[in-house]
Amino acid sequence: MSAFWRAYFGAFCASLVLFGAVLSAGAFAPTSGPVSLLMTFLSGGNEASFDPALRFSLGLMGALTIGWAVMIYGVMRVAFTLGTQGRPLWDAITAGLISWYVIDGICSIATGFALNIIPNTALAAMYLVGITQSGALKR
Repeated sequence: MSAFWRAYFGAFCASLVLFGAVLSAGAFAPTSGPVSLLMTFLSGGNEASFDPALRFSLGLMGALTIGWAVMIYGVMRVAFTLGTQGRPLWDAITAGLISWYVIDGICSIATGFALNIIPNTALAAMYLVGITQSGALKR
């Protein structure tokens, strides 16, 4: 895989880490401004009520998102090294991403945050462009 696509996937993972940091920051009142704006937008204008349960959930979601990004980056690095033999790793990452996308989309709609599908689709599209254009799926 070319240096461009390696950097591209690095940027993909970095964007996940950044999003996770924004979520985690919502666990604390002084740093919850960015996630408050995001939640207000995603809910169609309803302000979030930052009670202890929401702050806990945001901290957990942020930590999981950061951990997911670090793990994906590590698996991608191995897949880069393996070249065409890394296909099973790309398949596993893709299956995980599809699982997240479907479940997150259903939960977003069910809880009144349907606009969350917009950034989710952008993230999924970023990955799909990379996976289809980079040659990672060549046998």
